[in-house]
Amino acid sequence: MENILKIVEEISEDLDELRKFIYDNPEIGFEEYKSSKAHIDLLKKYGFEIECPYLGCETSFKAVYDSKKEGRTISYLAEYDALPGIGHGCGHNVLGATASGAGIVLSKMIDEIGGKVIVFGTAAEEVGGTKIELARSKELQDVDVAIEMHPGDKNALTPNSLALATRRFEFFGKTAHASDSPHEGINALDAQIILFSAINALRQETKDGSRIHGIIKDGGKAANVIPDYTDSRFYARSPEKKYLLEILEKIENCAKGAALATGCQVKISEYEKGNDNTVRNIAFNEVLKEKMEKYFDEEIKDIELNSGSTDAGDISHEVPTLHGYFKIAEEGTPSHTVEFRDATMTDYAFNQMKKTIAAIVEVGIEILENDEAYEKICKEFKESVKSGKIIPHK
Repeated sequence: MENILKIVEEISEDLDELRKFIYDNPEIGFEEYKSSKAHIDLLKKYGFEIECPYLGCETSFKAVYDSKKEGRTISYLAEYDALPGIGHGCGHNVLGATASGAGIVLSKMIDEIGGKVIVFGTAAEEVGGTKIELARSKELQDVDVAIEMHPGDKNALTPNSLALATRRFEFFGKTAHASDSPHEGINALDAQIILFSAINALRQETKDGSRIHGIIKDGGKAANVIPDYTDSRFYARSPEKKYLLEILEKIENCAKGAALATGCQVKISEYEKGNDNTVRNIAFNEVLKEKMEKYFDEEIKDIELNSGSTDAGDISHEVPTLHGYFKIAEEGTPSHTVEFRDATMTDYAFNQMKKTIAAIVEVGIEILENDEAYEKICKEFKESVKSGKIIPHK
């Protein structure tokens, strides 16, 4: 087998340009026209066949390299959306370049091995991402595994993560002069305040690991006018989708109670797509750990639960999935910050990215060549589904 790091180095200039271009052109979810095109142009250069738009999204794509020989299909998941006001504070400029880089490197070896490599360009991870649509489609039926590595402040194997759902609460009341005739008004802001108070009380009665957090987007227009309309947005999270649905029912009841208490009407809706919890596959993690240890001198941590959420969770319910982490910043550096954004452009981050590409290419090769390892991963995946740890999409 050729030295994989050598192949990574051969394309490293292209990957560095991709990382920098996406950093310099941050685009929020569903608006990543320049970013997705940059990935597509690079993958085309290396012989991938492209489908774009993909699954109804103009900034998602499917890039396929087919060896034309029998074998398994390895997929890498690329993200490239930015955060409003911060840019790439979650490091998706590096994440996407890692995924496309791994796909390209594996494509240079797969003709000899057999099988296919796919890079899925999955837009809008920060706002209810397109992996959800991918998981609900039939596009994964011929995919054997999915691999994604996220930049972070530590090197880590795939943890479980929280299922997430969103709710928007709009209250409708009646305006009145807040001093002269308050009795003639119906205060939609009071309804929001009661809702927040009720949810604060609810938190003490939820299971450990669950999260509820929200903001008021519109609380009224003037202090001397009783507001007739207010708007709040909430995220709810839980390690288990089943329990998340119980939390949502309780939150919605809080809103209905707030409406009843104030005389308002309430409209409840989903404002972003939610996602499933990530279910880690220990057998798959063992393969990832072995390959990462080959390239990294630093510790590879095994974290059971990540308190965040990702739409890669939806993919993990359909095929065995890796969603590990590689260190690009000093430990303790939080993501979604300017500091983490700037860390993506360091030489250290780029070197870590190249090591990660080599490691996950080796993971792909292991799945292509090692029947025993692949069957062990599939056995665990199927048992997880059967035991109910995974809640399939309807």
